[in-house]
Amino acid sequence: MAAESAQTLERGLHLLRLLADGRGGRTPTELAKELGLSRPVVYRLLTTLTNEGFVRRDGDGRLHLGFGVLVLAQAVQPLLRAAALPTLRRLAEQVGATAHLTVAEGGDGLAVAVVEPSWTNMHVAYREGSRHPLAKGAAGQAILALREGRSGFFVTEGQLQEGAKGVAAPVTGLPWLEASVGVVSFGSLPEGTGERVVAAAVELETSLA
Repeated sequence: MAAESAQTLERGLHLLRLLADGRGGRTPTELAKELGLSRPVVYRLLTTLTNEGFVRRDGDGRLHLGFGVLVLAQAVQPLLRAAALPTLRRLAEQVGATAHLTVAEGGDGLAVAVVEPSWTNMHVAYREGSRHPLAKGAAGQAILALREGRSGFFVTEGQLQEGAKGVAAPVTGLPWLEASVGVVSFGSLPEGTGERVVAAAVELETSLA
């Protein structure tokens, strides 16, 4: 019975991942084909997921993610922030610059965690909840690079704020998360900042895996 329940859960999660891939709605027949399951099995999964609000049907009968997923999504940001703060705090102190975790939200980057260094005379004030187009700034460029399968660190200057220099690296290895770790400063950054940012991204990936 436990094995059967686990298999049902796995199938339900796989179905949700298919609906979350950005390709638009699907019919039950399409889902059955992609999942390699019979239509009766898919209908049973859809009935449960629809009743719980995780799947919705549009006017054409095509299936999409339901708004119940938003409730779960809203709980993720506080968890991400709590997990990221120790890593960001170490990075900010090492580099002497404001450190941040940025996640993709549509076409924007959203700062979900920010830590300012404690020992500098001046640093960039970067507000949690700030957002900017992914095409601008090191944090967004690192996320776009992640989508293309590229790694390393990325450097920009003056794209988001005049005189501000940013360095960021993507958080790789987590299919459910599009994010980057970065620092931003008005002054010069110490040698090896890029490597430290990459190391912080790897550390965060390990803690979230």
